[in-house]
Amino acid sequence: MHVKHLRTPDIVIGADTIVTVGEQILEKPVDKQDAYRMLSRLSGKEHSVFTGVAIIHCSSKDNQLETEVTDFYEETKVKFSDLSEELLWEYIHSGEPMDKAGGYGIQALGGMLVEYVHGDFLNVVGFPLNHFCKKLVELYCPPPKHSIHHIKHDSIPSVDTFENLSDGESESSNSAAHKGANKLDSSRTRPSGPVCNSEDSYHVKTAFMVPLENQNGVLENAAKFPSTILELMDGFRASKALFVASKLKVFDHLKDKGALNAVDVANEIGASLCGTERLLDACAALGLLEKTPQGYSNTDAASIYLTSDGKYSLHGYIIHSNDHLWPLFTNLESAVKEGTRQNHRAFGKKTEDLFKDYYQSQEVKQRFMAAMHSIAHLTARDVATAFDLSQFKSACDLGGCTGALAYELVQIYPNLKVTVFDLPEVIANASYFQPSGPCTAPVTFVSGDFFKDTLPEVDLYILSRILHDWPDEKVHTLLSKISAVCKPGCGILLAEMVLDDEKKNRATALLQSLNMLVQTEGKERSVSEYRCLLEQHGFTNVKISLTGNVLDVILCVKT
Repeated sequence: MHVKHLRTPDIVIGADTIVTVGEQILEKPVDKQDAYRMLSRLSGKEHSVFTGVAIIHCSSKDNQLETEVTDFYEETKVKFSDLSEELLWEYIHSGEPMDKAGGYGIQALGGMLVEYVHGDFLNVVGFPLNHFCKKLVELYCPPPKHSIHHIKHDSIPSVDTFENLSDGESESSNSAAHKGANKLDSSRTRPSGPVCNSEDSYHVKTAFMVPLENQNGVLENAAKFPSTILELMDGFRASKALFVASKLKVFDHLKDKGALNAVDVANEIGASLCGTERLLDACAALGLLEKTPQGYSNTDAASIYLTSDGKYSLHGYIIHSNDHLWPLFTNLESAVKEGTRQNHRAFGKKTEDLFKDYYQSQEVKQRFMAAMHSIAHLTARDVATAFDLSQFKSACDLGGCTGALAYELVQIYPNLKVTVFDLPEVIANASYFQPSGPCTAPVTFVSGDFFKDTLPEVDLYILSRILHDWPDEKVHTLLSKISAVCKPGCGILLAEMVLDDEKKNRATALLQSLNMLVQTEGKERSVSEYRCLLEQHGFTNVKISLTGNVLDVILCVKT
């Protein structure tokens, strides 16, 4: 405009919108399968919509264009409902997802997929109008300096406010604000955190007095409440409350029964009234139950994830965590000092075979399989849709346990033949976990030890939560076996908690790596470590998908 039309624009506005789930950016889908992959990943989850905006203020001097750039972004949280296959494909066939970031348009048909929006709705449409207008006010109509009040509080950062006041009003208001600030400075402020009685409050606050420097460089005491540290200190109590409530099947007893009082629940689970009431109150405070004058009832999340027959039940994994992982983790100090697994301390025995402990009895065997099924069922959709696998005609899920991932794969890829390859003890019990209802294609179960026996020849080998169980030596053995039977173009699909290369940003994965220290010889690995392992065995074009779920996914092909 400045050159062609000899007219300098006042402002130029640039904006673009992206959709993110976990740490992955979802751009516009390239085809219907890509749209399906995106929308499946968003189904039942909360995701973020970001719009970045640049405002370029333009002016000209001596026929030279001068610019000043102001930029900002807006984030809005959007939650999708659980979407049925029929609704997904109906929406995809409408054609609307194809030119939309994330594969949907909230202002049109895509609005029917949305359960709630937290934040600026127009930001999801594509432009944060309210934030933009506020920026224009800041740029073009800033308040006069005398109308800005600096109000200082001990417990929150200093904030600026402005009003259209006359000079006299402004001066008096400033004086009042200054006096109020002085009054606040001299008083003892309540720390952020649990509300205490006045007497308890004094002890809590004085217990965490931290010396800080004032403006004159003199050390003075200020109350700092270490809420993050206290949450970590109390974390084991919250975990154990969840474990005990699950083991007593509190959530099962409350399902579909409306609200029950503590007496009814105590009778149902065969426990004391005082103990039951305290457990129920703790679960309500943790957001696992709802407490009303009528009694206690499950939250929606409890019904879905915590009941033993919930849609995505984690009950099996919770019981496994209580009975097996908890005793091991109590010996973490010894594991750190020795660098060895702690089965001998936790259970009084030391087994060389990783899974012998799990298969010592039918009850323990099914409990372990239920735990593995819980995680596999919860993560299967995201693992199966992380990449387009339509190029593969056959797959083998090594250590596929109950077949949860295999059944998801054949539902999404009806032409894919999937074999689950696992130990005989596992295959013998896999039928207990077969999904109800018709499957689009059959899943084959084959028994064997993938370290000792011949592997089936297929186009794609799947290793979901397998490699983290083993040290590098064993991993090389397994990858070498797979490479030997792989033809060029065949692939490996890994599903693991993948660490960032600096191993500092993913607390869940790093804690899981500690978990592997106490119970196995394995560990969690970074992207670079997995790439190095795979490339040593002829697998290249290593791609990673950070799903935002428990497991991330890596795909590579044999060259």
